[in-house]
Amino acid sequence: MPAGRSAPARGAAVAAMLLLTMLARLPCLEAQSSRRPTVLTVDMTGKGDYRTIQEAIDAIPAAANNSTSAAIVTINVNPGIYTEKVVVNKAGVSLVGRSATSTIVTWSGPWNQNHQSEFALYVQATDFVAKGLTFQNTLERKDNGPAVAAKVDADKAAFYDCRFLSYQDTLLDATGRHYYRGCYIEGATDFIFGTGKAFFESCHLHSTSDAKGAFTAQRRSTESENGGFSFFRCELTGTGVATAILGRPLGPYARVVFALCNMSNTVAPEGWSNWDNTANEKTAFFGQFQCYGQGSGTRSRVMWAHNNLSPNEAAPFLSNAWVDGQDWLRPQ
Repeated sequence: MPAGRSAPARGAAVAAMLLLTMLARLPCLEAQSSRRPTVLTVDMTGKGDYRTIQEAIDAIPAAANNSTSAAIVTINVNPGIYTEKVVVNKAGVSLVGRSATSTIVTWSGPWNQNHQSEFALYVQATDFVAKGLTFQNTLERKDNGPAVAAKVDADKAAFYDCRFLSYQDTLLDATGRHYYRGCYIEGATDFIFGTGKAFFESCHLHSTSDAKGAFTAQRRSTESENGGFSFFRCELTGTGVATAILGRPLGPYARVVFALCNMSNTVAPEGWSNWDNTANEKTAFFGQFQCYGQGSGTRSRVMWAHNNLSPNEAAPFLSNAWVDGQDWLRPQ
């Protein structure tokens, strides 16, 4: 840093340059089907444009963002452990880490009544991408409460080669359409949950439950709601034997399908739970299609689940078309 120039002054200068650049390009951006991204760098040691991820997001001018034609801003995050709550409230943001093991966003805090304060990542704006990052909530398990690592609460969000770490309610896939590829998701109780519509491709789900754990808890309150989780070519592992079910219904019309997944013996033989309400057995849609591995057997599955979907029944769950990905996913 040049002598006599403070870090805040340097950050303000970068923000001003970013604003001028974006404003000058806005007419061109609207006319182009392919938009060149603006690139910022976050480095906790001060070797980038900003020291924290949130500072970089806050510096993105609101004038460059709207719900239909957002300028693309790529934020490269250099390796380090970033202890902060990241709120993505600008559309068209991409967060890119060096790798999920070297670039970590961490926070420690319990669930609260607002359901929004204690997350390492909170996505509020559309067209978001994260790649090569870890999001974790390190609240100790003995505190016996939900500890959400990431809440995804906006349409069209994609995650590539990311990790989500906690023990209860790790990933809140809240609302909108979302895509996860090559991600590692770890927890014990209902650790993938929410009302969103999500496609998980080639992901690794790892249960740390000692007993009575659940990989998913999807919520769909009415048959007309569009949400549901599809897991395609994923791997399911855990620390115990028969210690976790595939899912239970957070809402009566919950919808979850596992297709072509490798299930270890961590998966309990019954597979699913009605969450102590037999009425859910008539409305929830829990399915399995051509899975394999020690925990994939359907002979002991609950009778009311769709344990052996036909190819036609499974077809809607077998590609990212489940979330209309062909219309909005960016090339990676």
